[in-house]
Amino acid sequence: MEKKPQRQAKRRPQPKKRPVKKRRPKKRKRKVTWKGRIRRLIASLVFLAIVFICFVLGLVIIYARQAPALDNNYLISSGTTTIYDRQGQKIFSLGLQKRQPVKANEIPSQLADAVTSIEDRHFYKHFGLDPVRILGAAVADLKHPDRALQGGSTLDQQLIKLSYFSTKKSDQTFKRKAQEAWLALQLDHQYSKADILKFYVNKVFMGNGIYGMQTAAKYYYGKDLADLSLAQTATIAGIPNAPSTYNPYSDLQKATKRRNTVLKAMLANKKISQPAYLAAINEDISSGLVPKASHAQSQTNQKAILADPYLKQVLSSAKQAGYDPYRSDLKIYTNLDMQVQTKLYQLANSNELAYPNDQLQVGASVVDPKTGAILGMIGARKVDNVTFGFNRAVQTSRTNASTAKPLFDYAPAIEYLEWPTYHELDDGPYTYAGTDKELHDFDNRHLGKMTMQDALIQSRNIPAIRALEAVGITRAQNFISQLGFTYPNNLELQNGIGLPSSSLQNAAAYAAFANGGTYYEPSYITKIVLPAGETRKFTSKKKQVMQASTAYMITAMLKDVIYSGAGTGRAASIPNFYQAGKTGTNAYPADVTTNFPSDALMDAWFNGYTKNFSVSVWMGYDNPYQPNHYLTPAQSQLPIEFYRHLIEAISQGLPNQDWARPSDVATKVINGKTYYYLTADDDDASDSFSVPASSSSSLGGFASTTTSSATSSLSSASASSATSSLNSNSSQISSQTSQTSVTSSSQTSSSQASLTPSSSSSEETLTP
Repeated sequence: MEKKPQRQAKRRPQPKKRPVKKRRPKKRKRKVTWKGRIRRLIASLVFLAIVFICFVLGLVIIYARQAPALDNNYLISSGTTTIYDRQGQKIFSLGLQKRQPVKANEIPSQLADAVTSIEDRHFYKHFGLDPVRILGAAVADLKHPDRALQGGSTLDQQLIKLSYFSTKKSDQTFKRKAQEAWLALQLDHQYSKADILKFYVNKVFMGNGIYGMQTAAKYYYGKDLADLSLAQTATIAGIPNAPSTYNPYSDLQKATKRRNTVLKAMLANKKISQPAYLAAINEDISSGLVPKASHAQSQTNQKAILADPYLKQVLSSAKQAGYDPYRSDLKIYTNLDMQVQTKLYQLANSNELAYPNDQLQVGASVVDPKTGAILGMIGARKVDNVTFGFNRAVQTSRTNASTAKPLFDYAPAIEYLEWPTYHELDDGPYTYAGTDKELHDFDNRHLGKMTMQDALIQSRNIPAIRALEAVGITRAQNFISQLGFTYPNNLELQNGIGLPSSSLQNAAAYAAFANGGTYYEPSYITKIVLPAGETRKFTSKKKQVMQASTAYMITAMLKDVIYSGAGTGRAASIPNFYQAGKTGTNAYPADVTTNFPSDALMDAWFNGYTKNFSVSVWMGYDNPYQPNHYLTPAQSQLPIEFYRHLIEAISQGLPNQDWARPSDVATKVINGKTYYYLTADDDDASDSFSVPASSSSSLGGFASTTTSSATSSLSSASASSATSSLNSNSSQISSQTSQTSVTSSSQTSSSQASLTPSSSSSEETLTP
């Protein structure tokens, strides 16, 4: 048998052998030397410097694009700001002397040498910026970062700053400096050095209302610039650095030191010889100086005298808005009503009121409730015709006594707790929680249960504090903060009978009652016209801070303060006139009463308003602890009389309108008196409560509101139940209230003299 050949097993393909990689020898790490590290550090720093420089340049470009355009009107503007009243009539111009500009070829070389030596010794060599001075200033800034940016400014930059920017140190920011530098470069490119120097010499402020060096030469020395001695020229050249300090009328010693600094700079700059320098520094600074008395207010017009306190606040307000009236040629249009201002001045300085002496001072403000416009203010009486004297109308170092009660106590109670005006309050003994300090009224009596309305009309202290206690300090303080009363610390219960405040704050706050609950931030300025003709308009910020019902109910009660028989403000009553108001007085602290009569008063207030005006008047002495510097109860009526004379005069020819009652406010007659409540609280209206019989239900004029249909719809049973729960001593209370003295019923007792979180209002003095 034939054998089959055997199959040979197939060989599996052998995997290819991977080539063996030869291991590369490990590289040796290079040893990093100190030199290498330094090179890397330098390279990093260079890179960061380039990035930083690029960032700064980019920022400079952005700021430069935002800079104002170079305008000849700004460079030649006189800086003589003019202020106008609300009718557009001129009141006052800042410059006391008419400016006398000089032409470029009229500037004496001696003055040019003095100015450039002290202000910019490289003036004729640089291109608007001086890199050497800038670098020096930068080094100084690095050494003293806590200070304002140092002066590396050229005359070009100073002229730009005077023409366009604020001179305040706080405004010397990088952005401002960048824009200033950019405009200085353009200035140097477009104008000659002679023209730039001319602009500067004619523009700078020279103190005492004087602008321009030629005007200053005439004012201080009675000469032209060309006729001044070397020492006098150096004096003039040194004034612009600090005009109020270095002018020779302000401080001879400082003016001399500054003059000698200028002379030393001229010597160092080789503009004068050593003998000339020595002769000049030895010259008396008073040599050739015109006596200051010869300039005595001869150019102050009558309008400026009348409006002095108002003008002071206008200039301050303009600065806060970013405009410097002392540098720019501005036209400032204000809300000043000269009729109101004239009457304020007359009342303060004439014999129309029986002031006890010339030392008694006044601070009063008038605000338009519809707009917040400040129509007038008086800050002093019986003072010389000073320009921008001390203004007591805006000082907040005295407390407003019982005029705080509607603001801090009762309005929040109506707003947050929805109290009706007949809400019962207890005029019983009261001690401040956590203390042994007992609260008293002027008469040291307690009248028992009474309505909120009667408590406010009679200005009782204890019910007011109980109302504040019910509302809570936090809510009450939040409420008045919307009315312009802001404080760094939390207030206390004692502040329910006195808030540190000014007459302007009070007038603006009470205006919110007059207009239905809207607070307007008080404003002086309507518009500012800039040198090139641009106009910036201003309006008062407004905010609804309370319900119209709250404002109306407070107003209804404050009408009775004036027209009720028990009201403390009856001296303000005018027949057939719609108005409301509140009195306030501060007594002396208990520890000083031995030096004064027991009924002596430190402060007297009256806040009153109509639909057209809101007025606040304060009277007192600057130093109330001096002998005889106190008010008697009779003299505490002076602010009320001041208000009555004022409001009667300025209301002539204007609509005499009552306030319309909101639909959610209803009225209720109890014991012949009209009370007010929110219709949402109708259930509360019929609750049983104790109401003292009215001491007097008659109202002067026609300030009381006619009983509404809502009142008539109340059943006689409801009215009967409301009054039947009078406590047993109601007749006694009625008897007591009828005997209340209107003269001093709003006094704050000395036992509650601590009216601020930190100190007693009775101990605060107003020092000019």
